[in-house]
Amino acid sequence: VASFAQERIFLDEQVRFSSDIAIYNELYTLQVVQGSISLTRLLQALRYVLNKHQILRTSLIFNNDNNSLKQCITNSDKTFTITMNQTFENDSELRNVIYQTTINPSLFDLSTGLVFHAEIVRHQKSLNGNGNNSNAFITNSDVLLIAFHHVASDRASFPIFFNDLCFAYNANAISITDDDESLQYIDYSIHERLLDMSISRAFWYLQLEEYNLESPLSLPVDRHRLSNDHRSSSASVTQISFDNEISQLFLDYASIHHVTPFQLGLSILYAFLFKLTHGENDLCISCLNANRYRNELQNIMGMFVSTLPYRVQLDPHWSFDDLVKYVQEKCLSILEHSHYPLQHILANLHINQSSISFLETVYDFITISAHSDELSFDGASFRQVSSERSYEVAKFDFMLTFVYNPMLENNRLSFRLTCSHDLFDEITVTNIGRRLEYCFQQLYSSNETINRLDTCVTSILKIDLILSEETEEMEDTVFCRQSHIINEAPASFAQARIWLDERIRFDLDNPQIAIYNMPFVYRLQTGHTLSIKQLRHALYLAVNKHPSLHTSLHFDTQKNLLMQAVITHEDKNNKNNIFSIIETTYETDEQLNELLHDEKRNPHLFDLAQGLVFRCH
Repeated sequence: VASFAQERIFLDEQVRFSSDIAIYNELYTLQVVQGSISLTRLLQALRYVLNKHQILRTSLIFNNDNNSLKQCITNSDKTFTITMNQTFENDSELRNVIYQTTINPSLFDLSTGLVFHAEIVRHQKSLNGNGNNSNAFITNSDVLLIAFHHVASDRASFPIFFNDLCFAYNANAISITDDDESLQYIDYSIHERLLDMSISRAFWYLQLEEYNLESPLSLPVDRHRLSNDHRSSSASVTQISFDNEISQLFLDYASIHHVTPFQLGLSILYAFLFKLTHGENDLCISCLNANRYRNELQNIMGMFVSTLPYRVQLDPHWSFDDLVKYVQEKCLSILEHSHYPLQHILANLHINQSSISFLETVYDFITISAHSDELSFDGASFRQVSSERSYEVAKFDFMLTFVYNPMLENNRLSFRLTCSHDLFDEITVTNIGRRLEYCFQQLYSSNETINRLDTCVTSILKIDLILSEETEEMEDTVFCRQSHIINEAPASFAQARIWLDERIRFDLDNPQIAIYNMPFVYRLQTGHTLSIKQLRHALYLAVNKHPSLHTSLHFDTQKNLLMQAVITHEDKNNKNNIFSIIETTYETDEQLNELLHDEKRNPHLFDLAQGLVFRCH
């Protein structure tokens, strides 16, 4: 039987995305910068690695009879070949080859065990210069493109693969018969189903108890997706790199507070989302866990990563230090139960994976190993080709990935925000990224122009997401009466929100109670009197001075807009119908309370279409 992780990837690819575009093709692209590689020895080395790691030749077949996904090891290593039918002349053409391979839905065939792909992409000048030897060696500027289906590998598998590939090439190793003694991924698949998960089941149930799993975060999207829409996988991406000072302050903070960079980055994301969603404090997102929780799993290739919900319930008055401590405790408690499969978490809550909001907001933190670029094929050296931002695919609606690369002289810390273009325009994602950068600077920058927060004392409410140019624009904007606006104009956003809310959430044809009546009650002190005639006159002057108190709202079907119109003197028969003033007598406190209750709940006191929005009783 397939592992829980294989099940999750297999089903996700089938359910959420169109079959026209692949989303789980994981590429690793190396370009020769010095020396050459023998194609014969490379093929022999690749077959050696495929023979050693059975997961790279394991098929997945869905059994309709018992609704189970079965994995089966094949012998495809013996017939494996390297593809070599594409060329390029410049970087633009190479990037296009990489992108087309990334989204190629025919690159793999899980049903036959085709989950690994190796391809040589020739540079045109190497073809011209090598003559008859062009098919024998990979030379300067040629590219070795290695691809895995995510169902067969995760990020931790890449160094295992390349270490074995380098060894096999340099030692001229030849494939041997399967080693029955070495642990394989299929052994892990069997082992994880034998674990007692009762404690973890209870833990995850409590984690998500009373959380509204179908309510999405109030992110600033440009469009909404229908629940039955397939995702295009097209991405809107932005990337921000931090200077050495901020990078070092981030690491120093993590060290002083005894938290991991993962935990600190996650804390910043929660504080940011709290502000970006205008104060939502019950936040749940997904995080990626390596899930190699035993030493025996460290050197096995395969898909181990677990996707898990991380829910926090913030106190808005916490300082950032308080938030970090809370997030650290949350992460440590989850670590003990990270092996519990997402499918079981959702099944225990009796919910469908396709409708879960937290699965669409994802966080990850990647630390680049200091040895990740040290690949040696008998002296030939490579550089890794990075894909352009525009060539990425969006697996989720909103994904934040921090990257820490200690080998870089500058910009060691960066983040990449990858959002679904189905929901977000490029400029929106760029601005969200800039706001996150500004949030980061308020915590760690020593720049005098930035109002740095005291992480120990200052509430996370004080984090500011308004960019400097937006502040300047607000300060420079002259608020004045518009000459071309007389008595009618589109309603304000606030008016439209209230007007729509009253219609969407409540039945206007059969209203029971009003929700937006706002009574203010005053009582004369004993012995004091008030002239009703003078009160009427004062109220008339006040209402007449403020047009919003005699403004009607109506929906213009031709403009498809909610319009506001100031009711003028010409619109009235006399001055008294600007507002209503009513007199009532009462004898007991119960009668008074009933009158006050009616003022607050009676849905017939106001008439927005006639501009009757103010009254005195």
